[in-house]
Amino acid sequence: MKSNSKKELIAGAALIAAFAVWTVLIMSADVQPVGPNGTKVGLAGFNAWFHQLSGVNMTLYAVTDWLGLVPILVCICFGVLGLSQLIRRRSLLRVDTDIILLGVYYVLVIAAYLFFEMVPVNYRPILIDRNLEASYPSSTTLLVLSVMPTLKFQTDRRCKNRPLRIAANIFVFAFSVFMVVGRLVSGVHWATDIIGSVLLSFGLFMLYKFCAEAALRRKSCHTEE
Repeated sequence: MKSNSKKELIAGAALIAAFAVWTVLIMSADVQPVGPNGTKVGLAGFNAWFHQLSGVNMTLYAVTDWLGLVPILVCICFGVLGLSQLIRRRSLLRVDTDIILLGVYYVLVIAAYLFFEMVPVNYRPILIDRNLEASYPSSTTLLVLSVMPTLKFQTDRRCKNRPLRIAANIFVFAFSVFMVVGRLVSGVHWATDIIGSVLLSFGLFMLYKFCAEAALRRKSCHTEE
């Protein structure tokens, strides 16, 4: 267990480092004004090629936009779970540690989103309602890949019904793949924006999983004593 946990810590840190390197690469390599209104884009040759290949599908964009409410609903459900534990147990210290860490994790994801909204690295390859919008990393992809794995993690931990666990895992996988692919081929982001989101979201999740499992091990040790 400890060996696997250590691997998760290393994997999470490596993915965050890879995201940082990827971001620097996008800001410095092959930067050309290929975006709308002459906006500059890193790795322009690759991005322009993929954007021309995929085209723009506003229907798929709208569908994935609305489905972005699903991970928000997941966050709300876990928020309600934490709040109900707080009310019943009458102390924040008695709320399950992995749920408290989950709340901290969600705040970090929101902070990452807000940071890149305020400090744009790339703008979208198309205008949205005639406006330029920040595009890196893809916020919808970041939200989906940061939140949906936590649904699998918590379901595996808390749900005793095996068929329900399997159904939840299949849903998480299928939904996540559809959202990432849908966002990629809808043409509303550069391909590098999606890749950046994948690196950042999985990196953050692996760090959350490491912290949550470490907390659960400590609780188990104290219970045995």
